[in-house]
Amino acid sequence: MRVAVGSDERLEVTDAVVVDLQRRGHEVRLFGPLAGGAEPWPDVARAVAEEVASGGCDEGVLFCWTGTGVSIAANKVPGIRAALCADAETARGARIWNHANVLAMSLRLTTPALAKEMLDAWFSTPPAPDEAACVAKVAEIERAYGAREAMV
Repeated sequence: MRVAVGSDERLEVTDAVVVDLQRRGHEVRLFGPLAGGAEPWPDVARAVAEEVASGGCDEGVLFCWTGTGVSIAANKVPGIRAALCADAETARGARIWNHANVLAMSLRLTTPALAKEMLDAWFSTPPAPDEAACVAKVAEIERAYGAREAMV
């Protein structure tokens, strides 16, 4: 699986996640300071989200200080369902019920051990087929507001 990983800071937890993903056999594509750049969190989130939405990567992982900013920015890209998670059960639920395709984490709160638990839950939990109708409703909302933006 191809995984896009981005952050506005490179810290112990971001390095641990990259190593963990590589150990799992994923092809990892880095963005922002993880790739040697200095982009702010909105730009990193957009780049990762666009990589996932375009099919260049299958999943994404994002970080910023709280995780909130990158999740908000990523969710502006059509087709992205970014979930800010602080524990493994939330990550599991985001996959089951929301068919999330981008995992957002807080640099402030997430330890390497906690990140590993969230990645374990994320990658071991398939989206539930019976939630497809709800996910389709979210896409319908996205399309409706995208059409409204085009009219303005």
